[in-house]
Amino acid sequence: MPHALLDEDGGEHRLSFSVHFHGDLDPAALDRARDAVLRRHPALARGPLCRAVLEPVGAGEHRLRVVASRRVFDHRSVDVFVSDLAAFYRAETKGTDPGLPELAPGGNEEQRIGAALPLARRYWAAHPVDGGLLLPGLDGAGLGVRGVRDGAAVETGVAAGLRNALHDVAERIGVTPYALMVASVHAVLFRYGNPAPVTALDFDTRAPGEHARIGDLVNELPFSSAPQGGTPFAEFAREVGSGLRALHRVCDVPPVRAGAETAQVPVHLTYRQWTPAPCFPGVVATVDREPGDGAVRHTLDMALLDGPDGIEAILRYPSRSLTGDDVRGIGRHWLSVLTRIAAAPDTALAELPLLDREERDRLLAEHNGTAVGRPPATVPELFAEQVARRPDAVAVIHEDRRLTYAQLDAAATRIAGRLRDKGVGPGDLVAVRAGRTESLPAGLLGVLKAGAAYLPLDAEYPAERLGFIVADSGAAHELTDTELAAAIGDFVPPESAAAAAPRLSAPLLPFPAPDDLAYVIYTSGSTGRPKGVRIEHRSLVNLLLSMRDLLDSRPDARWLAAASAAFDMSVPEFFLPLVTGGTVVMASGARTRDGSMLRELIDRERVTHMQATPTGWAMLLDAGFTAPAITAITGGEALPPTLARRLRPRVGRLVNLYGPTEATVWSTADEIGPEPERVTIGRPLANTRAYVLDGRLSPVPVGLPGDLYLAGAGLAAGYLGRPELDRERFLPEVSGPPGSRMYRTGDQVRRLADGRLEFLGRADDQVKLRGYRIELGEIESRLLAVPGVDQAAAAVREGRLVGYVVGGADGGGLRRALAASLPAYMVPETFVALDSLPATPNGKLDRSALPSPPEAAPAAGSDPEDLLASVRQIWCEVLRVPDLGDTEDLFDLGGHSLTVARISARILDRLGVEVPLLAFFDAPTVQGLTAVIADLRTPD
Repeated sequence: MPHALLDEDGGEHRLSFSVHFHGDLDPAALDRARDAVLRRHPALARGPLCRAVLEPVGAGEHRLRVVASRRVFDHRSVDVFVSDLAAFYRAETKGTDPGLPELAPGGNEEQRIGAALPLARRYWAAHPVDGGLLLPGLDGAGLGVRGVRDGAAVETGVAAGLRNALHDVAERIGVTPYALMVASVHAVLFRYGNPAPVTALDFDTRAPGEHARIGDLVNELPFSSAPQGGTPFAEFAREVGSGLRALHRVCDVPPVRAGAETAQVPVHLTYRQWTPAPCFPGVVATVDREPGDGAVRHTLDMALLDGPDGIEAILRYPSRSLTGDDVRGIGRHWLSVLTRIAAAPDTALAELPLLDREERDRLLAEHNGTAVGRPPATVPELFAEQVARRPDAVAVIHEDRRLTYAQLDAAATRIAGRLRDKGVGPGDLVAVRAGRTESLPAGLLGVLKAGAAYLPLDAEYPAERLGFIVADSGAAHELTDTELAAAIGDFVPPESAAAAAPRLSAPLLPFPAPDDLAYVIYTSGSTGRPKGVRIEHRSLVNLLLSMRDLLDSRPDARWLAAASAAFDMSVPEFFLPLVTGGTVVMASGARTRDGSMLRELIDRERVTHMQATPTGWAMLLDAGFTAPAITAITGGEALPPTLARRLRPRVGRLVNLYGPTEATVWSTADEIGPEPERVTIGRPLANTRAYVLDGRLSPVPVGLPGDLYLAGAGLAAGYLGRPELDRERFLPEVSGPPGSRMYRTGDQVRRLADGRLEFLGRADDQVKLRGYRIELGEIESRLLAVPGVDQAAAAVREGRLVGYVVGGADGGGLRRALAASLPAYMVPETFVALDSLPATPNGKLDRSALPSPPEAAPAAGSDPEDLLASVRQIWCEVLRVPDLGDTEDLFDLGGHSLTVARISARILDRLGVEVPLLAFFDAPTVQGLTAVIADLRTPD
């Protein structure tokens, strides 16, 4: 039957089913029976709310197709319709009375609501609902969808044997099959990382004596649970059963009538027991409940039909938010959990397996096949090869001074000899506190040539911190500018460099071994005590050769060295050009802080490769930077898509890198294309493995957030003198050679379908505000996607959620953009525009230094017309309509509880008035709400 017959219903919220007849059907009698059903239930006959068309589909076979609006039809109505149709058909063909009882009069809903209202208010006050959702493949865009036409469906099911085993389990543990199914879905959501799963459930509100009534007699209510990882599933299922009984006692009362601010629930679950079709004389009838092709009302809609042949499951979803593969994966995970429940119902929730072994092994191995052969070399060996090949080539540039490879080698050898004379050798640490001149690379190489490891110190750090680092490290010696300058001495012609090599009082040690330490860099610690990270030559060489291949760094490459030596971004800037025959261009400290000066240096020295944090690149862009031949490398913090789109046209290549100090600077990389839509941290570098794991160190399905762990050649040897930290952060690798380790980064990511990793933020950047769990990283990623936002941060200040932005976006535009993709409680109450975000010495965001927001702006003027216009504008923004009448009803316009929350937040932010929730139901028009606001603003 063409669904266009119901077009006046807006194409939304339809329910469709078919009754198949096999045998000698009397079509005329069926038509009369159908008309009798419509007369018995007159609401169906008004307007285009129900259409039922009989059509022949073969010899001795007919099909009655029924499409009805959910305004007057719910799932129970299907059974009532077919049962009544059978009764009237029997009466028509047999000449008997249909035998149907008189329908009890309806209309007592308000009386029942009123009686249950006190209990409902207490219930919803004790059961707040979090509207957030984590699903594989869902990035937030699908949250809050209602009435979306681009829906699709995936069908799956539970085989009869498993279904019967589950029914046995339900009986054994003392719950209904329905409670077991709800508990199983909540268990899957919990395993996906939702700490307080919530599903929308349908509750029949028919009173006793009304069960034979057709109508939309269902309340869709949010049901939340509080699972704990160690709770056995059987116990959790009993908790769910108890919770369902408590919710059933207030099911007559819509939450909004009880004053509950429940967020829109993205997951909807329906469960029905199969009932056989009633008897139609002379024919065999079967009922087919179709998934329909109307609007998708939720992010995920699970419809379960439990029958003797198994449980049929139809999973519907908006195709703009999820893919069929995503949803099929959800179905597999649910079946995996059900299988374990049937076999071992006392399994702890955290131990319920989402993945079968095949999918687990694939997730661990896929995209981690990065093995590449590397020579057992060290930086001094690789540098020596370049000295032999290109002794007269320029190795280091600082302002108007140049060092050739031969000169740099001679200076480094002299430093190494002096260190050796002081007894410094393998296993020792040498602190290097020097300015950003040509002598700094010479000093670092000299330490390595002596077989020791260097400890870089930034002279701009507080003296107390520097003193702690030197004492904690046990450094055997400290190199300063004076000692380094003396080692370089007067420059000599390149051809005389070999003759000028120093005579040493003791022979130099052989090159260090690959497993010797190369450097130790101190990073901040969560306890406030800096910690030293130990990096070996084998890890350093793997990094340098991987970046050489990734970035095509050749002998003609000129690398800008702009990072502090105490920041590990400096490591490839110093050493990658020197082991590949290129040139290091040293930028003084003053230049690194001035975009115009830095741009001038880049242009003058024809720099080909440059690393910077996004903050550094923004500074250069603001200074007019353009270098079409340069390879731009960004890292150290998240790269905003807006900044990527600004930077990419100005450079030859743009590569986004990610990596912690404990994994030797960089671990993953993503090449940013000419028109980037999405910025990720890419895939692992050579000989690096990346795992996305949950709290139990099990792999997380594709598309779900998880903790990032790194393994492979880049892993640090550990922390200096901190074995307790080693045990905490370096764990046995989940999939690797025996004895291999992996590093817990503390960062959260999700793996995309193409294998790239998307950075989501620190695992500890989480706050709770007004009972809601909020991930600041998610807010920041949404802000960064707004045109005009170059940098963004979020924080809670004085009990208010605040957004901080750098760029030209205005607060209204930001609020509208975020409200379109985030739950209302995640939209910052206010926005603060900054010239730049506060940064740590290493160029990363210093969240603690974000300022408190200014005092709220004065409320709008007292002129009634101004106030009316302000309220009207807010409604238009939230409802996304160009205009509306001042007497139009909010709920007739499609408003719901989330709409109310968004309007209320804007009124508070702009007008300084907190409107009670019930006011929206008492006065659901612009005119009525304006009057309420005016009364609230009037002094007592």
